[in-house]
Amino acid sequence: MDTPQDWPTATDRRQFLGAATAMGAVAATAVHATAVGVSSASAQAPAGTASRAPAAGPVLTRTIGRTNESLPALGLGTFLTFDLLPGSNRDALREVTRKYIDAGVRVIDTSPLYGTGEVSVGGFLSAMGVTDQMFISNKIWSTGDYLADESHALASMEQSRLRLWRDKIDVLHCHSLVNVDAIVPLLRVWKREGRIRYVGASVHENDYHNILAGLIDKDLVDIIQVNYSIFNRHAEERVLRAASDKGVGVLTNMPLEKGRLHKIVEGRPLPDFARDIAAENWSQFFIKWVMGHPAVTTVLAATSNPDHAAENVGALRGPQPDQSMRQRMARHMESIPGFANLSSMQWYPDKQSMYQGVIRRSQAALRQRMS
Repeated sequence: MDTPQDWPTATDRRQFLGAATAMGAVAATAVHATAVGVSSASAQAPAGTASRAPAAGPVLTRTIGRTNESLPALGLGTFLTFDLLPGSNRDALREVTRKYIDAGVRVIDTSPLYGTGEVSVGGFLSAMGVTDQMFISNKIWSTGDYLADESHALASMEQSRLRLWRDKIDVLHCHSLVNVDAIVPLLRVWKREGRIRYVGASVHENDYHNILAGLIDKDLVDIIQVNYSIFNRHAEERVLRAASDKGVGVLTNMPLEKGRLHKIVEGRPLPDFARDIAAENWSQFFIKWVMGHPAVTTVLAATSNPDHAAENVGALRGPQPDQSMRQRMARHMESIPGFANLSSMQWYPDKQSMYQGVIRRSQAALRQRMS
């Protein structure tokens, strides 16, 4: 059994829960690309707040699988990056949110599991007057007092509605496929009852890809969320192909590999051919690679840094890589020393002290009690 000192400092949720369990703490698309102008959400943002003007040109949008609804190809992720201790200064997170919205983003992914992130997202959107214009991706991580008991899941959803100040959640995912045999049918019922708009399932690890693909094959979900990056292409084997075949929307997470891709290219210039896809920085290079897959609807890119947010949103405009270019981009990365061993690196290298919200506080407290 691992000792607390042996635990990875990066927040790998499956490893963390596994370690806790060992101590007796059981834890319970095919797409079509179009171009539109900047979202009206930005036009309604309150004046007087400094914000970099969005880049010129149309915003890339994608159709959600078999639906007639389109979304911007970039969304804002919030795991860890938006988790702060109560009372902490949130100005940077507010500015990150504003920069995304000003650039035309209207997809935000959050979760009641993300510490205080859900509270901040709800507060920021309400203050900006854009809550009802946003496409909210949220999650359920729930079991119940007994098999098929919906009370815990219902309490979680109601809490999310309150925090986000939304009558209806756009897509609610069975997060990490926890209690999937009970939760997905429940989500389908909630959709029919008008509580949510779309049924989703989300994963962030390759081990769950086959199960996720099975849900797609059985027509049980409308939208899925899956980890996919220029480094980790495992989703291509089954998940993305199944989503394309079945017309299921695809949100992707970890396009920047939690800061590890940037660490690999630290101090390196972009390759000359990056100008062919109008990639002005490494963030756009990595995000556009993911956007270039025809099954991907929206790429969720997280950050707590407004300057990095300004870099990320540039990926919404300009040419996107075709298959030949994506292969060239991947070959370039494979030639860089350390790329092949990226998975052995901690999440957010050199930034561990930045993300010390309620999640990290609780983990540290449990490690202390286990020592």
